[in-house]
Amino acid sequence: MNHTPRIRTVVSCTLLVVTLVAGATACGEPDGDPLSLKPYDAADLISFNGPAENKKADPDKPLEVTVKDDDAKITDVTAVDTEGRHLAGELDADGKRWHSTTSLAAGTRYTVKVSTENGDGAPGSRTYAFGTTAAKKFLKVTFGPQAGTYGVGQPLTAELSAPVADKASRATVERGLQVRSAPAVTGSWYWVDDKTLHYRPKEYWPADATIDVRSNLKGIKVTNALYGDATKPLKITTGDRIEAITDASDHSMTVLRNGEVINTLPVTTGKPGFDTRNGVKVVLAKEQFVRMRGESIGIAAGSSESYDLPVYWATRVTWSGEYVHAAPWSTGSQGNANVSHGCTGMSTADAQWFFETVREGDIVKVVGSDGETMTPFDNGFGDWNLAWDAWQKGSALHSGSTPDTDSGTDVRTARLRPQV
Repeated sequence: MNHTPRIRTVVSCTLLVVTLVAGATACGEPDGDPLSLKPYDAADLISFNGPAENKKADPDKPLEVTVKDDDAKITDVTAVDTEGRHLAGELDADGKRWHSTTSLAAGTRYTVKVSTENGDGAPGSRTYAFGTTAAKKFLKVTFGPQAGTYGVGQPLTAELSAPVADKASRATVERGLQVRSAPAVTGSWYWVDDKTLHYRPKEYWPADATIDVRSNLKGIKVTNALYGDATKPLKITTGDRIEAITDASDHSMTVLRNGEVINTLPVTTGKPGFDTRNGVKVVLAKEQFVRMRGESIGIAAGSSESYDLPVYWATRVTWSGEYVHAAPWSTGSQGNANVSHGCTGMSTADAQWFFETVREGDIVKVVGSDGETMTPFDNGFGDWNLAWDAWQKGSALHSGSTPDTDSGTDVRTARLRPQV
C-alpha cells in the first residue's frame, strides 16, 4: 500500500512554444516530473536492521535495508562513517533489498541515507545514524623513516604491532596504507615479513618530491579479533638525485647529481675473499668516526687479516658494516687495486667530500665486483635490486603469489658490525 497520494502526471494546460527563463517551469508545476518533488519520509516504506536507539551496532553484523511495500523500491543507499569512509554494499536488481558486503568499522559512527521510489515514481528518503562498539585488540602501524629530507632511493617502511599472515588480511592492510607523492609516481608495498612492509616506486623517487604516508585503518577489521588503530601520518621530501656508482674492476667511483657527473674518485674495494657486494645500496647513516675491528666480522685477533683502526668520514650502506670511508693507509692502492675487507676506501679529503655531499636515502651502486649481489631486506635497503615485476609479487593486492622472503633474519634488529 502506498503512503503518499498518487500524483497526476498528466497536466491539463495548453502547450505553448516559448523560451523559458533558466530555472522556470511551465503550468505552475515544479517540472511535471515526480522525481523533482521534495522527497517524502520513507520510514514506513522500509525496514532497517540497525541498532535500537542509544544502542551500538556489532561491527561484524551486516547492515540490511528492505522495502515493506510491494510497489516501492530502494534506489540508493550510502553508509559513511566519521572518517569519511563509505561502507561497501549491494542493491538487489529488483530494488527490494540492500546489504553491506564488508564489516563495519569499530568505534565510530555511521550515517546511512536511503533513497526510495514509490509506485508512482515519487521519491522518498530516510536517514539513520548510529555508533559501533569499540574494538578490544588493535593493530598499530608505525611509519618510517622519520620526517625529513632524504635521497631518491629511500624506501618507506610500515612496522605492524602484530603479525598479519593471510593474504586477505594483508590486502586489507595495504588498502588502508595510503602513499601520495608530488610529482605522482607508480609504487607498491612489499611484505618483507608478517610485521614489516616496504614501499618503493617503480623507479627512484623524483628529485624534490613531497611524499605523504597515512593509514586509513582506524576501526577497520583486519583479522577476526584485530582492528586497525589510529596512526601518526608521515611526510618526507627528497632532495637532489645523488648517485654514486663504484666500478670495482676500474677502482673508481663516479658521483652524479641529477644525472650530471660532479666528481670521479679513485677508490679501493674488497679484495678476494672479502669482495664488496654488487648492486644498489642506500645510504643508511653517516658517522664521522667509527672504530673498526676485525673481530666484529669474524676475523680472529692476531691473524694476518686482523685490524683495529680509527676510521673517519664513514658513510654506512649496510647494517653488517659496509661503509664508504677514509682509508689513508691504502692511498697507494686507491685507483689501481682492491685491498679492503669489503668497504669502499678513499683518501681522507675525498671521503670528507663524499660524506658532506650525500644524505640518507642516496644511491650507492657497486658494479664489477666478484662479490654477491646486495640482498633486498636483511642488511639495509637493497630494495632496488628486485625487478619491478618481482617487487609487485610481494604485494597482497597483486595477482601473483607472494615470494617467500623470510630468511630468518629480523630486519628490525640492525647488526652494526663495521668492516674495513
